[in-house]
Amino acid sequence: MTGLALAIGTFDGVHLGHRSIIDAAQASVGADGDVMAVTFWPHPLSVLKPESAPPLLQGAGAREDALLAAGADEILVLEFTAAFAAEQPGEFVERVLVPLEPSAVAIGESFTFGARGAGTPETLRQLAAGRFDVITGPTVEVNGCPVSSSRIRALVQDGGVREAAGLLGRDFAVRGVVVHGDHRGRTLGFPTANLNPPESLVTPADGVYAGWLRRLDEESGLLMPAAVSVGDNPTFGSSRRVEAHVLDADLDLYGVEVEIGFAKWLRGMVAFDGVDQLVAQLRDDVAATREEMSDSPTIKGTW
Repeated sequence: MTGLALAIGTFDGVHLGHRSIIDAAQASVGADGDVMAVTFWPHPLSVLKPESAPPLLQGAGAREDALLAAGADEILVLEFTAAFAAEQPGEFVERVLVPLEPSAVAIGESFTFGARGAGTPETLRQLAAGRFDVITGPTVEVNGCPVSSSRIRALVQDGGVREAAGLLGRDFAVRGVVVHGDHRGRTLGFPTANLNPPESLVTPADGVYAGWLRRLDEESGLLMPAAVSVGDNPTFGSSRRVEAHVLDADLDLYGVEVEIGFAKWLRGMVAFDGVDQLVAQLRDDVAATREEMSDSPTIKGTW
């Protein structure tokens, strides 16, 4: 089989449910066919109901990388505007889908499109009119519950990064350019790479995590074990940030775009009475991270 199959969705997080849609698209065209992931930016709710728009699990670049890693051969990003949202289902099919000449279009069971979400999977089958097949990806469940972006978001915001990884199929991670912090970690012997994630993206609950860091300016994809903290550092009262101390390395990462992954929640944030107590706890955090990540399939595997 050959040809082009489309996998359509918002794909926030590119979780196991989203991957099933991509897999269904790939299966329809076989190993010799291509899959194009068709997605939307910004998130539709940020246009339709800004007051209800959730923080996203990924920025645009991270989503595209995850879609390619999940099996998409190429990506089409459609700008979601008020005018786009007002199109009738038939307009969307004729203007966007038909010119791509797909042999199949894969969607999720809850997929809607067109003005006021009037289009459903059945609507798409009718509009396809024999020009392409419409495939509905199966609902993916973990522990008896459907996998969804909202479920993952709630887990991450509660610190449940290990549980979230089971739904994503990989560790939850944040991206950003390393900025200067207070330089206090270096004076204590624990230099950190600091990120200030935007409020539009999800960050884990305040606390300390075993995780990893990888540079995005290198092609190696090397994941380096790191003790990661999220919060405002109650001992010194700094602003809320994500800080990663890479184990056994002293790296100059200022101005470098990195990705920081979260493998396991270790402890909550604590205000210490003095520097000695803080340093002792940091040593414990590093030891716990080393133990957790030493056998991590994430670290030993590849992106």
